[in-house]
Amino acid sequence: MGWMADETGLAKNAANHVALTPLSFLHRAADVFADHVAVIYRDVQRSYAEYHQRVTRLASALAAAGVQPGDVVATLLPNVPAQAEAHFGVPAAGAVLNTINTRLDPDTVGYILDHGGAKVLLCDTALLPLAMQAIDMMDGPAPRIVEVADPQAGLQATGEHIAYEDFLASGNPGFRWIMPQDEWESLSLNYTSGTTGRPKGVVYHHRGAYLLAMGTAVSWAVGIRPVYLAIVPLFHCNGWCHTWMLPVVGGTLVCCREVNARNIYDAIADHGVTHFGGAPIVLNMIINARPEERRPFDHVVQVFTAGAPPAAATLAAIEPLGFNVTQVYGLTETFGHVTECLWRPEWDDLPQEERAAIKARTGVAMPFMEEITVLDAHDRPVPRDGQTLGEIAIRGNAVMKGYYRNPKATEEAFRGGWFRSGDIAFQHPDGYIKITDRAKDIIISGGENVSSVEVEGVLMHHPAVLLCSVVAKPDEKWGEVPCAFVELKEGHDATEAELIAFARARLAGFKTPKRVVFCELPKTATGKVQKFELRARAKEL
Repeated sequence: MGWMADETGLAKNAANHVALTPLSFLHRAADVFADHVAVIYRDVQRSYAEYHQRVTRLASALAAAGVQPGDVVATLLPNVPAQAEAHFGVPAAGAVLNTINTRLDPDTVGYILDHGGAKVLLCDTALLPLAMQAIDMMDGPAPRIVEVADPQAGLQATGEHIAYEDFLASGNPGFRWIMPQDEWESLSLNYTSGTTGRPKGVVYHHRGAYLLAMGTAVSWAVGIRPVYLAIVPLFHCNGWCHTWMLPVVGGTLVCCREVNARNIYDAIADHGVTHFGGAPIVLNMIINARPEERRPFDHVVQVFTAGAPPAAATLAAIEPLGFNVTQVYGLTETFGHVTECLWRPEWDDLPQEERAAIKARTGVAMPFMEEITVLDAHDRPVPRDGQTLGEIAIRGNAVMKGYYRNPKATEEAFRGGWFRSGDIAFQHPDGYIKITDRAKDIIISGGENVSSVEVEGVLMHHPAVLLCSVVAKPDEKWGEVPCAFVELKEGHDATEAELIAFARARLAGFKTPKRVVFCELPKTATGKVQKFELRARAKEL
């Protein structure tokens, strides 16, 4: 018999086992950090005690509106306090939070509302026209709209729907939160930008969000009472779970409705922002800010960057301005970032150029993940030689439950007991991963995924287009933008402006090609378009 063979009476009980959930963080913070500032938005500042009470009222009002545990509540909101409150208030009602990308077209938003089956939609006043168009395109029952006005941004309530503040006022401040009985219960539903056809609904569990939040506090060494600027859209992997992390450390969330250089510098100078996350486009915004947009500050701001690999030149240019950038990597399917380019002391004294090149690596697994590796076609780890390519494969606690109502895609994504990222990379001898390309030809524009297949599908509807191929074109502002190469039908004419307008009428702005080049497309013997050649051409444009 082994040591500890007799485990009689050592079962889980209420004293020694509580389901992991980020909801616990705000419960504790309302007590421990009651008077500390939890949320800042322009002229509004709220303490943790107030934040907790508003979340409680929201949960209560949702329950009174007929939202049952397991129901979906959607949001169409920029990074305003209501979006942060929904991150706690929706699960506190036992419901599943579906934050919808505010930059999508009405047809896709309508599809998401239908597929997720949202019962209630919290909608920003400025986004009501998008919501109404989307609802017109739905097949199923429309969600009940709660209008979130924003007087701070000059947006007064229309009066056509119940106002968010009135909805909260109707809630009971003594409402008991509905905590998960099992940490595997669904917490949120996030839709990917689909590579082919419709976006897929990624389901997060309470356990993964709890562990990613805790792990981020450790990896980023955020300390106690950091001041975090919400630049990453909270509809994007739930803002990389950072909103759930902040109560752990009594942090202050500074909401940023419009992301521009002036607002970033103002937040750092006025509120003492210590941390933020953002795509490389945000770094470029800071680097290229005009003198009148800049403000002096006397501390180093810690930055997580992800969404697309940052150029070494960008990293070299931003450091002297007072920012320490760490590259992280992940996907919607992994709750946000799961690797970090963990810095080593022996790199401190390297020349600036070499340091920037190291910082441009994708990095190593974060502590809450089990294993992140690069596998070849036979599911074997590639040699750590800094050149052999394979696919990044991921295993650990911050991997989704699966795709909602899509068992086939879920099975495919988890083939062989790994989450298959679709990202192509190699591994350095020290284990650090470096992404070289995206297997699915995804274009990442301003941190948003654009499916080349989707854009091609739209352009192919134009009567003059015979064939088209869409690739990423490097762009100083957005990182990369869609660029279309088009072969016209014989005897047909079309201009670049005409095709861009045609696409714009059918796609979100960030998905619309910024350039159209007319040419014969390079093809393989089997007639497959050679995208690598087009990428090289797009770089020269």
